[in-house]
Amino acid sequence: MSKKEAPIGIFDSGIGGLTVVKAVRKSLPSEHIIYFGDTARVPYGIKSTDTIREYALQITHFLIGKKVKAILVACNSVASAAQHEIKELCREHDIPVLDVIEAGTKAALAVNKPVNNVGVIGTLATIGSGAYENALMANGNKTLVFSRPCPLLVPLAEEGWTDNAIAIETLKIYLSDFKDKELDSLILGCTHYPLFKESIKKVLGDAPEIIDSAESIAEMTVDMLRQKGWANPTGEGRFDCFVSDKPQRFKVLAERFLGEKLNRVEIINLKS
Repeated sequence: MSKKEAPIGIFDSGIGGLTVVKAVRKSLPSEHIIYFGDTARVPYGIKSTDTIREYALQITHFLIGKKVKAILVACNSVASAAQHEIKELCREHDIPVLDVIEAGTKAALAVNKPVNNVGVIGTLATIGSGAYENALMANGNKTLVFSRPCPLLVPLAEEGWTDNAIAIETLKIYLSDFKDKELDSLILGCTHYPLFKESIKKVLGDAPEIIDSAESIAEMTVDMLRQKGWANPTGEGRFDCFVSDKPQRFKVLAERFLGEKLNRVEIINLKS
């Protein structure tokens, strides 16, 4: 199989990474995609760094075995805990790795202001790691970073409660810290959070630019494949979906996230 024909591997701790799948398929409709959601061990956001790293490397081995040409880390918790280990493993197989933290940081820094005020919301693991702060401050720009964990947003998203009164009131509490910060941008540091974009605008108004890491990593993938000459030029891309538990539950939620029917979701035991 040539690099052009090879699939792109995308993974997350569960279903949130399907926002990345949706963005990539929109930008690259001819690419084949293999997605893995670790539904047996979700959520990652409350687990230790060592545990997240162990799970992430197991999934990376699985995707390498599927002969992917690139891996997109769609889980912010994984990107903050294991990006270096994943890249080191994939380097041996000539597989480039992109992650949502890198993508979101790049988009936020593109906002051209003398002092760039950036808000970040994410899981407890992502915010606790300081990964976004470190990435944003490493560029030498005058950047002020304000972070807030929002753990309740994941279960609300999976319940489909992204724009009702409960979602709005929850966001008002979480985002109250940002009201007086005059944010230039707000990074959605969890792949579930793009589902709340319209509700976030209702709470914060149109002032901060909402940074959707799913869209940002899709743009980076387009650029990377074109630079390497690996883009699949024609045809309709396949979408193969794998999980570690509860494929039927995943299928129902995935169809809600993607807005389309899935033919099949296959269950995989990573430890076997």
